[in-house]
Amino acid sequence: MNYRKLGKTGMMVSEVSLGTWQIGGRWGSDFDDRTADETLNQAIDQGINFFDTADGYGNGRSEKAVARVVKSRPEKVYIATKCGRRLNPHTAAGYNRENIRRFVHDSLTNMGLETLDLIQLHCPPTEVYARADVFAALAELKREGKILHYGVSVEKVEEALMAIEYDGLSTVQIIFNMFRQKPADAFFAAAEAKDVGVIVRVPLASGLLTGKFSRDSVFAKEDHRFFNRNGELFDKGETFAGVNYERGLQAVEELKALFGGTGLLPQLALRWILMFDAVSCVIPGASHFSQITANTGASLLPPLTPEQMNAVRQIYEKYIREDVEPLW
Repeated sequence: MNYRKLGKTGMMVSEVSLGTWQIGGRWGSDFDDRTADETLNQAIDQGINFFDTADGYGNGRSEKAVARVVKSRPEKVYIATKCGRRLNPHTAAGYNRENIRRFVHDSLTNMGLETLDLIQLHCPPTEVYARADVFAALAELKREGKILHYGVSVEKVEEALMAIEYDGLSTVQIIFNMFRQKPADAFFAAAEAKDVGVIVRVPLASGLLTGKFSRDSVFAKEDHRFFNRNGELFDKGETFAGVNYERGLQAVEELKALFGGTGLLPQLALRWILMFDAVSCVIPGASHFSQITANTGASLLPPLTPEQMNAVRQIYEKYIREDVEPLW
């Protein structure tokens, strides 16, 4: 495993880390405690030292599972969590000092901690990024020792650029993959200039970039890939990275031809992300501990060639760009 600095936090984190949405049980199959523990322990065994969770993943279930395993291990493992998506309705007004303090208190309680390594606003409405009082509330919690660092998880590049104008902000979590390339063009240089860590989520476009799906693939009714393709419950960019499923399948076929089949495509898709120096870490999820080894293998692959990088860009331009860039 290779490690990179997470912006101004100074944390050296595994370049392939772990997102724990699945552990909250939102992918169509329930995650029992045994499976959660096996997955998280395997991640640490493979050198992962950074877990990303959220209070809304299983209403705190993911946070509790992550903390339970981390506390049982001697290795230093950083925990990043997120807050805000439990607001109902999820409005900008809900991101106020009182609620933010309550969110942090609840996460500390869920995980049995006195201090959070990193708290991130969980994809709030765009207008929140223009409110200095929100970030002042986070800075206050940092001064009090309740949090060590704070950041944001965003839907849009525009939001990321707004967020990094706050000097105290340490990280931005953003969707970036072979099908969502705009951040490399419009955000990464600004993040590096501000020493802001970049955490990449949805790296495999909800599994689309594994190359294992077809027009006949069936997803459980509880799986967001079944019910959220058009943004029925949350931003559609979180599901298949916002890519039209049929066009995505066409693009994947060209990627398979480029890289010689499905076999290494998931690892190569992760390795493609790691080609960008601005990226601190990528956080693929895992629904079984066996997927951890496959994901971490991306850290060991040789760099993609300039010709491969250019070919991926051409596929993106051909199938994807005009649909996704105006929205995110």
